[in-house]
Amino acid sequence: MGKKNGDIFKNQSGVALVIALIMIIVMTLVVLAASLTSIFEIKLGGNKRGATDAFFSADTGVQVVMSNVDNFSLPGKYDVNSKYIYSKDPTLPPNPTKADITIYHNSTQTGAPKGLGFSATGNYEFMHYVIESTGRDQIELTPIKSNCTIQQKVIRLVPTLQGGN
Repeated sequence: MGKKNGDIFKNQSGVALVIALIMIIVMTLVVLAASLTSIFEIKLGGNKRGATDAFFSADTGVQVVMSNVDNFSLPGKYDVNSKYIYSKDPTLPPNPTKADITIYHNSTQTGAPKGLGFSATGNYEFMHYVIESTGRDQIELTPIKSNCTIQQKVIRLVPTLQGGN
């Protein structure tokens, strides 16, 4: 009886099959982990691309508004709430960035802006504005869109009329 038990441990038929199955399971787990990591990285890269696209869209909206001094002229375009919705103006060419841009005139704030002490305090009037630009991810493939809102303060120096000569 004791001899038969010892023979079972010496007989190694089937051991290679068990080791091969264990190796296949380990390799499957490694491949599965690698593919899940790759999918996560692809999604993360897509989210970063969408956020960057939204940021640059909003930033371009601010730059488009700041490039034209007529956007900061009173009276005219601004409603009773001192607000001008630039992106809804039908007289303007279409905005390729599709940013929603609003300019607010802050009539309650007066005087020179705080700075390094080199501000023009002579015969100037200071008009305070805030540009709010909201950009969106423009790729239509993603179900979740990234948004970015940028606010830029703008101060327009307007020379005052001087009497006399």
